[in-house]
Amino acid sequence: MLVCEGVHALSLRETPATVNAIAQEVGIDQSGASRLIKSATIAGYLVMAASATDGRRREASLTSAGQVMLDQAHRWQEEVFAELTTNWSDKKRRDFQQAMTDLIERSYAMDA
Repeated sequence: MLVCEGVHALSLRETPATVNAIAQEVGIDQSGASRLIKSATIAGYLVMAASATDGRRREASLTSAGQVMLDQAHRWQEEVFAELTTNWSDKKRRDFQQAMTDLIERSYAMDA
């Protein structure tokens, strides 16, 4: 799940999902990311292919099974968030979600 989230996040930012980029995205070392990517590939959630821009590099992408798994995980996360914030106003939920988005975007800017 972790590396699939990483691949998804990188793709949203149009960043190639190389092993090193995934490792940095999820906050683990390259060898750990490589092992997790291999497991996710064996499970059918990811596929590795040569980069379209640099044939020496390999990039990961989600398979249809990986996308389904990720969609299900995101739905579950939304359900848990709704349950945890059941007594919050819609404005408070939106403000919290925006604050978290701002923090994540700032963290990406710091990495650049």
